[in-house]
Amino acid sequence: MRNTPSFVLTDPAEIRRLIRENPWATLVSHTSTGDLVASHYPMLLEESVSGTDTDSGELVLVTHVGRPDEQLHELGQHEMIVIIQGPHGYVSPGWYDANPAVPTWNFITAHLYGTPEILSAEENLLVLDRLVDHFEERLPEPRRLHGTAANSAYADRISAGTVGFRLRVTRVVAKSKLSQNKPPETVDRIISELEGTGPYASVNLAAEMRRAHGRLSRAARAGDGS
Repeated sequence: MRNTPSFVLTDPAEIRRLIRENPWATLVSHTSTGDLVASHYPMLLEESVSGTDTDSGELVLVTHVGRPDEQLHELGQHEMIVIIQGPHGYVSPGWYDANPAVPTWNFITAHLYGTPEILSAEENLLVLDRLVDHFEERLPEPRRLHGTAANSAYADRISAGTVGFRLRVTRVVAKSKLSQNKPPETVDRIISELEGTGPYASVNLAAEMRRAHGRLSRAARAGDGS
């Protein structure tokens, strides 16, 4: 991913938020055979009960894959990239105030590198529990993995078809390209279009832009001493 200094995302809290809010990840491995392998699975931060990251402060992810993806990726044998994609969308040059202009694409994403650690069957089941609880808890009547005796027996049986792993992130390349290089009036117009009803409307992308430019404004005021 191209390094553009004005778009680099380094804030650990923002990277963790990106993962929490966009758990559907792309897993990419370059295997010993020279093949590129990609799979898609939900990914969670490994966090303590208090909601913070592991005691060491490192960025750690957990998930599972369905067999035989663990063999296709050669899990545990080499580095993997986990790609987290946040809100993104088309930005028309017609939304700019000046001419000439060209279209662009705004987005927020993170590439997380590390070598997977295969989980035991017991740890894998705990991770599966967490994944189900994470998504079910928003529903009025959550269906837990071990909510009933029947569900529990079924979950214990089918979990053998999955392989859990932990990824301790050793390198992060993250980018938040949200028109930080545009003047405030242009940013306001882009946000207005994204919050509108047009074919490229995206309220989630607009919210990310508001968040990013709010941080820039606060940083600028702090730098001025105001």
